[in-house]
Amino acid sequence: MAFDPSYASPRQASVFFERRELLRLLSLYGRMVSAGEWRDYAIDGLRESAVFSVYRRASEAPIYRIEKRPSLARRQGAWAVLGQGGVILRRGHDLEQVLRVFDQGRFRVVE
Repeated sequence: MAFDPSYASPRQASVFFERRELLRLLSLYGRMVSAGEWRDYAIDGLRESAVFSVYRRASEAPIYRIEKRPSLARRQGAWAVLGQGGVILRRGHDLEQVLRVFDQGRFRVVE
């Protein structure tokens, strides 16, 4: 197999989370793990986006994906929370506002 220099080009830098963004995501993850809802996570730095994937079990597909896409920052907002199957649950310009989707619907029926 021949080496393709365009594949390893430094101009194709990947998108990643800033420190404060990553701290906020890991804080949310810790809270949800202590509640028994999430069990595992994965972080991907891709060419067009950074993705924080959350799993209920490590062997399954992610139940949520939190994406940062700087190319959409001026239009719809750089942040999005996607559910299973790629359904967009919330999109916006601010990470805190987008993560509020996890605060809603936390009601349980008490007998």
